[in-house]
Amino acid sequence: MATSVKKTSDMSQTEFRWPFGRRNYIFFAIALLVILAGYILLREGSITMAPLLLVLGYCVLVPVALIIKDPSKRNDTTPGDDSSE
Repeated sequence: MATSVKKTSDMSQTEFRWPFGRRNYIFFAIALLVILAGYILLREGSITMAPLLLVLGYCVLVPVALIIKDPSKRNDTTPGDDSSE
């Protein structure tokens, strides 16, 4: 009693583009290094620098890595659009 589901032709026409570019991965790598440094300092017993690095990594750098737009991935401008005037 299984029913078959037909895919519409417009769904197969859409092309998936990964929204992250090189800048996103660079910021994410920096965030991971800062978080790793925070955990290493926490293991060493630092009670001031470790929490600062962890908060910076988790609350600032990771969101920046997710939000920042890569210029090579932008599709904001269309050919013939003269909005700079």
